[in-house]
Amino acid sequence: MTTLKELAALLNISVSTVSKALNDSHEISEKTRIRVKELATKLNYKPNRIAQQLKTNKSKTIGVILPTVTNPFFAEVLHGIERTATDNDYDIIVCLSNENYTKEKKSLELLSNGSVDGFIIAVARESQVKKQTEHIDAILKSKIPVLMFDRVVNEINCDKVVVDDFQSVYEATEYLIKKENRKNILLVSNIEELSVGKLRIKGYSKAVQAHDLKPEILKLDNAIDVDIEKRIYNYLKNNKIDAILSIDHITGIVAINMAKKLGKDIPKDLSVVGFGYEHTQLLSSPKISIIHQKAHKIGEMSMKLLVDSIKEEDHELKTIIVPSELKLSESSK
Repeated sequence: MTTLKELAALLNISVSTVSKALNDSHEISEKTRIRVKELATKLNYKPNRIAQQLKTNKSKTIGVILPTVTNPFFAEVLHGIERTATDNDYDIIVCLSNENYTKEKKSLELLSNGSVDGFIIAVARESQVKKQTEHIDAILKSKIPVLMFDRVVNEINCDKVVVDDFQSVYEATEYLIKKENRKNILLVSNIEELSVGKLRIKGYSKAVQAHDLKPEILKLDNAIDVDIEKRIYNYLKNNKIDAILSIDHITGIVAINMAKKLGKDIPKDLSVVGFGYEHTQLLSSPKISIIHQKAHKIGEMSMKLLVDSIKEEDHELKTIIVPSELKLSESSK
């Protein structure tokens, strides 16, 4: 394996100059940087990450803890994190909590022994519901930076990247009322106990109440034994509904299927708006209108903000709100 010392000897310059050139130091001329990088590429030079870690006391690795990757939102966020990590010369280690507090805690403990320089985390469902977050506080007390995204705990002082959950649902509800003249709007949820779910329900409730309409909320509780299709089918069958607003990534598509089963014309009889990402619209017929969360952007911003936190000695904590977008399609007028 080619070393810095060998590169320096071949170029007849100092090891320090080679190192600075490879790290784009402003102290080194452009001509020298090009010479060094061209030879390094030709000889397939790779930096010794272990040596770098010993020198800088940094692992150049980030721990990412996700509740799941079966939800396309988290998979897309992870993609954004990974791309931005690569651009900043970081590696990532991904752990799944599977919505479990104990597994989330073990993942944090496992990686906080010097394996990572910081954490990006979306809090597990069990941790949020039971308000068990002392394990995250413990990491912060050990001076390891933590960034929360999407599912956050307001009481914990750390960087955060979130969607405008309240406002995005408020505006989608306003659209259904004002532009489509819908009066009986059903909100469907299987995340009502999570921070994001609570904010989305508040946004919906404020919008319908502002127009003197009655809030109608079907809570599915996310239980494994809940028959989501049956619950939605029966509600549509027994209640007068002219629009559905789904605040998760799946029940909007289920609602379209159940409405069609009941012989309803979409969007003539019933408009449907859900949460998702661009390709979500390809998963239903008619194509579902969505509140686009811009998950990839959330991943990018999360990684950038955490890198800033690691590099800056006097880092000022921030909460970045990534605006969502109402993308209309065939399931609404």
